[in-house]
Amino acid sequence: MKAKSLLVSFLLTIIIAGSSYAQGFQLGVKGGVNVFKVTDNGGSSSALNNEFKFGYSLGGFAVLNLSKHVGIQPELIWSEYQTRTADDANTVYTDLWNSHNISLNYLTIPVLLNLSPSKILTVQVGPQFGVLINQSQTFVNNAKDAFKKGDFSMVGGVQLNLAWFKVGGRYVVGLSNISDVPNTNQWKNQGFQLYLGFRII
Repeated sequence: MKAKSLLVSFLLTIIIAGSSYAQGFQLGVKGGVNVFKVTDNGGSSSALNNEFKFGYSLGGFAVLNLSKHVGIQPELIWSEYQTRTADDANTVYTDLWNSHNISLNYLTIPVLLNLSPSKILTVQVGPQFGVLINQSQTFVNNAKDAFKKGDFSMVGGVQLNLAWFKVGGRYVVGLSNISDVPNTNQWKNQGFQLYLGFRII
């Protein structure tokens, strides 16, 4: 709970501080589809199957326009990532269950730099901080969590600004190892997000 509170406080600080000198302020909601995988580059010794699977995202965003072409867009997003253990995972790591679906629910905070060459188009890039809220089940025999509670990623994408609507796509590359199982390869989140947003103010 402490990590989640810190992330939310961080987001609110950015919005309050930025809105005091921003040339334009927007607030809205968004939702979409995640096409993610948890990579495990262990070859024949992989515990996860490295396949893209569908999930969802839902949350809110703020836009702090520092100038006509530059802004900051912090977001608070609930994101679901799906993965699955490899078919032979139990023969590689004896503490893993075999052929098991896994659902990871993250509270994520992207803090994106918005570069807008035109009114309709915005290019976005920046870091994303995430806290694992829960996973569908533990899949180690001693009932310990298999995934770390924190995640850090980089985000890049494009967004179309259509009046009060925003349509976009982005790619997320995990930089931190999210495996909490001893003696495993590094596991990292990676995938695409497609979304539709609606500006409230």
